[in-house]
Amino acid sequence: MKQMPVPSSQTRPLIAISPDLLDRNGHETIRVTSANAQRVWDAGGLGVVVPPIVATIPDLLARFDGFVFTGGDDPKTEPFGRTTHPETTPVHPVRQHFETELLAALQSQAPDRPVLGVCLGMQMMALTRGGSLDQYMPDTTPTHRDHWESNHTVAGEHGYPSGEVRSKHHQAVSDPGSTRVVARAHDGVIEAIDDPSLPFFVGVQWHPERTDDPSMGQWFFDRLVQACRR
Repeated sequence: MKQMPVPSSQTRPLIAISPDLLDRNGHETIRVTSANAQRVWDAGGLGVVVPPIVATIPDLLARFDGFVFTGGDDPKTEPFGRTTHPETTPVHPVRQHFETELLAALQSQAPDRPVLGVCLGMQMMALTRGGSLDQYMPDTTPTHRDHWESNHTVAGEHGYPSGEVRSKHHQAVSDPGSTRVVARAHDGVIEAIDDPSLPFFVGVQWHPERTDDPSMGQWFFDRLVQACRR
C-alpha cells in the first residue's frame, strides 16, 4: 500500500491526541486531561485533540507529525480473538474502533510516524500487533493494588529509563505480540513496549503526563517530539 507523505515541517510539530469518549446526556462527548497537551507543549510540540471519526484518518495521517493515544477504560477483546473478562469496564466502542483503525493505518501507510501510547493506548498498540492482555490483575497479580492510583518503581530495559511512576490500571499486557518489552514493574508486570525497527513507536502502561519524575514522564514526550523533528 502506498505510504502517506510526511507532513511539512512546522516550528512546532503537530501532535494528534486521541481523547476518551463518553455518553453525556445522550450525546457522545470527548474528554482528555489537559496535561497531555501541556507535556507535548513543554517538549516543543503542539498538541491537538482529535475526535474519534474514522473518516478523518487519511487527513490525520497527512496533517499530523505524531500521535498520542491516551488512557481510558478497558478494550473489548472479542475483535482480537478472546472473550472479554466480566470485571472489565469497556471503553466506548466508537473510540475503540477509531483507535484500532488509526493504528492499522499508521502501520500500513505511515509506519515511520512517531506514536506514544499511554495506559489503554499501550494496550491497544499491543493488541493490534497480535498481543494479548491480562484482563483482570486482581485474579493474577498479588500486588495489583500497587498499580491502581499508586506510585511504584519501573525498571527500564534496552536503554529506557528506570524510576518511580504513577499508575492506574487493572489490566496489563501479557503478550506484547510483535512489539518488544522495554520496561517492567517491580513485580514483573510489563510496563512499556516499543518497536525497535521504527523511529518511535512506544507504549507505557503508567501515566507519564502525571508522573513527577521527569525521566519517567516528560522524557517520553520529549522523545516523541524529537522523533517528529527527525
